[in-house]
Amino acid sequence: EINQKKHNNRQNKMFFLQFRFATCKDTLMMLAGSLCAVIHGAATPLMLLVYSRMTNTFVAYEIEVQTLKDENTTCSNNTIYWKNGSLLVSCLCDCCFTSYSFICYYRVDIEAQMTMFAYYYVGIGIGVLFVSYFQIVLWMSAAARQTYQMRKTYFKKIMQMEIGWFDCNSVGELNTRMSDDINKISNAIAEQVSIFIERMSTFVFGFLVGFIGGWKLTLVVIAVSPLIGIAAGLMAMAVARLTGRELASYAKAGAVADEVLLSMRTVAAFGGEAKEAERYDRNLEEAQIWGVKKGTILGVFQGYLWCIIFLCFALAFWYGSKLVIDTKELSPGTLIQVFFGILMAAINLGEASPCLEIFAFGRAAAKNIFDTIDRDSEIDCFSEDGHKLNRVKGDIEFHNVTFYYPSRPEVKILNDLSMQVKAGETTAFVGPSGSGKSTTIQLIQRFYDPKEGMVTLDGHDIRTLNLQWLRSLIGIVEQEPALFATTIADNIQFGRPGVTMEDIVQAAKEANAYNFIMELPQKFDTLVGEGGGQLSGGQKQRIAIARALIRNPRILLLDMATSALDNESEAVVQKALDKVCTGRTTISIAHRLSTIKNADVIIGFEHGQAVEKGTQRELIERQGVYFTLVTLQNQGTSNTNKAEHPVAGKVNPAQNNPTLRSQSKLSTGTLSDSIPMISDKLFSTEKQTCEDDAKEIVEPAPVSRILKYNRPEWPYMLLGSLGAAFNGCINPVYAVLFSQILGTFSISDLNEQRKQINGICILFCIVAVISFFAQFLQGYAFAKSGERLTRRLRKKGFQAMLRQEIGWFDDPINSPGALTTRLATDASMVQGATGTQIGMIVNSLTSIGASFIIAFYFSWKLTFVILCFLPLIGLCGVFQAKMLTGFANDDKKAMEAAGRVSSESLFNIRTIAGLAKEGSFVESYQQKLVLPYKSERKRANIYGLCFSFSQCVLFMAYAASFRYGGHLVSSEGLQYMMVFRVITAVVTSGRALGRASSFTPDYAKAKIAAARLFRLLDRVPKISHTDGEKWDDFRGEIEFLNCNFTYPTRPDAQVLNGLVVSVKPGQTLAFVGNSGCGKSTSVQLLERFYDPTEGKVLIDGRPSHKVNVPFLRSQIGIVSQEPVLFDCSVAENIQYGDNSCSVSMDAVVEAAKKAHLHDYVMTLPDKYETQVGAQGSQMSRGQKQRIAIARAIVRNPKILLLDEATSALDTESEQIVQSALDEARKGRTCITIAHRLSTIRNADIIAVMSNGAVIEQGTHGNLMAKRGAYYELVKTGAPIS
Repeated sequence: EINQKKHNNRQNKMFFLQFRFATCKDTLMMLAGSLCAVIHGAATPLMLLVYSRMTNTFVAYEIEVQTLKDENTTCSNNTIYWKNGSLLVSCLCDCCFTSYSFICYYRVDIEAQMTMFAYYYVGIGIGVLFVSYFQIVLWMSAAARQTYQMRKTYFKKIMQMEIGWFDCNSVGELNTRMSDDINKISNAIAEQVSIFIERMSTFVFGFLVGFIGGWKLTLVVIAVSPLIGIAAGLMAMAVARLTGRELASYAKAGAVADEVLLSMRTVAAFGGEAKEAERYDRNLEEAQIWGVKKGTILGVFQGYLWCIIFLCFALAFWYGSKLVIDTKELSPGTLIQVFFGILMAAINLGEASPCLEIFAFGRAAAKNIFDTIDRDSEIDCFSEDGHKLNRVKGDIEFHNVTFYYPSRPEVKILNDLSMQVKAGETTAFVGPSGSGKSTTIQLIQRFYDPKEGMVTLDGHDIRTLNLQWLRSLIGIVEQEPALFATTIADNIQFGRPGVTMEDIVQAAKEANAYNFIMELPQKFDTLVGEGGGQLSGGQKQRIAIARALIRNPRILLLDMATSALDNESEAVVQKALDKVCTGRTTISIAHRLSTIKNADVIIGFEHGQAVEKGTQRELIERQGVYFTLVTLQNQGTSNTNKAEHPVAGKVNPAQNNPTLRSQSKLSTGTLSDSIPMISDKLFSTEKQTCEDDAKEIVEPAPVSRILKYNRPEWPYMLLGSLGAAFNGCINPVYAVLFSQILGTFSISDLNEQRKQINGICILFCIVAVISFFAQFLQGYAFAKSGERLTRRLRKKGFQAMLRQEIGWFDDPINSPGALTTRLATDASMVQGATGTQIGMIVNSLTSIGASFIIAFYFSWKLTFVILCFLPLIGLCGVFQAKMLTGFANDDKKAMEAAGRVSSESLFNIRTIAGLAKEGSFVESYQQKLVLPYKSERKRANIYGLCFSFSQCVLFMAYAASFRYGGHLVSSEGLQYMMVFRVITAVVTSGRALGRASSFTPDYAKAKIAAARLFRLLDRVPKISHTDGEKWDDFRGEIEFLNCNFTYPTRPDAQVLNGLVVSVKPGQTLAFVGNSGCGKSTSVQLLERFYDPTEGKVLIDGRPSHKVNVPFLRSQIGIVSQEPVLFDCSVAENIQYGDNSCSVSMDAVVEAAKKAHLHDYVMTLPDKYETQVGAQGSQMSRGQKQRIAIARAIVRNPKILLLDEATSALDTESEQIVQSALDEARKGRTCITIAHRLSTIRNADIIAVMSNGAVIEQGTHGNLMAKRGAYYELVKTGAPIS
């Protein structure tokens, strides 16, 4: 109990803590807004007092008219006399008629009375107009100011955190928190608070008005009203919960779609389209079930709610009429006042409960956000503390350093490491994967602090030095460099602010990047795309080197800086690096021998310790770690080749640490690609895309075609429409019954009066029962038909996407993020023209139709007067609906720019920390927040005006219609109950009109969304999957004949230029050449991802464009440089190799053994059931590569494509995998692409490519003897001209 109390106290505190960013001005605004909300809440109960007196006046007038009909009465000077002359005294105001023998009755001046009531209504209406405007504007403006401050503080705090914190917090989650959680807090501290206060005020004043009118009837109604309040609250909660579950299922389906579209080439290569569509549909089915449940529960609750309300009417009017007729405790007016006062209170209490839910969400979100804001960073990058040394030599020393990553404290990475790196020398770190080489570099940058021991710079513990200053001394180039989505010049400039264009050009030249940059259309102003996606690996690497060089650093850290380069570039860049290393302290983690042969000192690592140190010659003589690595590499290769061999594979700080792997790669492009960015579009294409979108607003689709997709559900739609029609008639029927009850009070025969009232109460009970079943029927039937349609359209849309050719996905408009969003939004938007919406429209139309028939039948004149207000009442309905959905979409757009900055910053946090650029990203984010903040302030005013207008117009309608009604009663003898009947009927039809008109934007959006979907469904892919030849004796003979090719998105850049090369069945063809010469492109033509623009690719002598695509791809197995794995188990990833049948577990194990993967998998806790994580993030690159090889082997292909298949492996693994590949190649046609010449020297044909054409081909021996381009490449790595 004590714990529960503490928890409740904490929750309550947290509610007020949400306002911790409020200034005095904000607090005053919120207090004033609350006062306005209280006054606004009191207005409707206040109106009931006027309504009550007005009812009494009408009844009194009617009785007077009845009395005058008696032949024995006469009227003189507004006083009624019996004809025998006696004067009878009593006041009709209290409706106390004792006996007809003594009545004196002063006539009711109905016109004057109604004028007075009209003024009251107008007065209340004007008051409401003002207070409701200020209630909204003050609260929303205060919330906007607080949210703006909160976002700024939160982002700055995140950027301040140490890198270890990011290891334990996923970047995707932080981005979600930044948008969703702060939005939830914003909702919980904005207008919802004022609406909650207003509803609670109506609740309190409604009860007061009831008690003042008559306490007995109040108690009877109160006994029933909790049933209404509880039902409304329960409904809101149940729907919110089911919506949450439905959205979670859709999110899962969205994640599948996103993963598949991101990995489209892999899916296409392995023919997994049908399998993926099935996997997507499984998640949609779950969402459909939740959606139908939600609709059904909504129907049941709505039915229950209306049933209780009508039963409540029956009870209240029956008991109330007893108090009016039998005990005379109430007048007809006070009966109405009490009943509606209590009803209003109960309904407002129910409507206040969704607000409580919003507050609860806000509290939960605030806890996450404020916990982060209140956390102190262990390594504060914004701190001004610490020394700055006057002179830096650059001596770095590790003193007994022990270290483990915060995310995996049980795995020791560095174990009592001691070593010294001398100033001005180049020191190379070598050693097997996971021995701690990269980790030392991260400790030097102070991304982490050692758990024991210390790292010193020139004898000073780096923890005592100023962090920003320390990082400004260091330049780093990583294996997978992160670039930012801006221009090349800006990316280089990130290295050092304030540099001139000459400096940038000079740095680019030193990094051997200048030439390729000048060949680009926009040169240095070329946008590199999200994560540098528009550039090749080698180009990204060179820009990263330029960025490091422009810093002119004292300490240069090279973490496999040239691994992504081909021989030609590597040789030139290595020269540049050798040149810039002079006079600097340089630490190089080696990948190829050529990169460390000039090192002054080599340090060998093993198990987190430096086990040997010396020059190259000393270490070879010592025969330790270094010797082993060199020997392993040189086995089976000639001395000529020594210069190009790798020494050690990429070292990740946690090779044996799967979970960390995903996090310690935050700075790499791979991860940023694997998680959809807030906008996948490049900045350059954004404007164009918007224009395209504007152009692509296609003709809205005809509703008939939308309904055609819904045809299988027609019985549900018919039943639902029947239910909706019944529901629509219920409000007009209520108007008739309600006015009839008021009419009975003017009947002089008491028995007749009681009989009529009982009859009407029974009718109310019948309506209640019908209402329950009709609401349930409408809710269930339309939920079923609508959800089924959404699922059907999503699945068809996804299948249509998977059918498209790969070139279609290259268009930025069709980026994975955009497509996933399109799938989600378009399919669910189409429901705006079918499903629940049809029910709402049928309901509204029948309601309007029945109401108008009743109104015109009983008084066409009064109906026309009220009709003048109908458009306004209808507009109020629209504004109310707009209010509920909010202006969320405008907000989202305004927040997108800030979202892009935040997501890019968090994905590349290591790079930003290494460049000490946190401050500039925080500034950039804060600038991007100004626009959403201003739009939020503007929105508050617009919303306030709409809200206040919608609240006030009903009062004005009542004023005009009752005033005119009074005139008709007095001058034309219209019965007063007809006035109530017509007004109630038209006002309810106005509300129905508002509901119906609030769906028109949805309806319009639905037709446009459907048109977009149908355009996708109707698009015929340029490379058809269905047509084409198949044949049994597939041999695997391949021939490229004069192939020319340009990518569809870059038609001005010729990639292949008359490519001629052929390979016989069973032969191995190796492509070599510099980056961007067309090696990978030729492989993509073979897979038929694209067709050549000119020339042909022949497969077994048949032109590729005449071959059946699935058949062709089923004969090909591919292993690429950065293999794509799916977020499922190791076994499922291997089974993906053959999607045409179910792959047995034995076949999986067999393939894993051939790929030298089996032993590693058996060490994992769940063995083959181990999840590999999104994009295979839980595996090291070498492990991913081996899974990809096993996947290709399972396929048992006739043609094997190896696109740098061993580039990611360390020496030991490479030897093993290379032998596995040699095994796999036997009896198969193989095309291999490699930057490392050692991997291809045994190929049957080596084709040297340059500028999209083969410049020489032959065996290794032939080409070496020719002494042409290949010989130069092998000997020196010189450029191929």
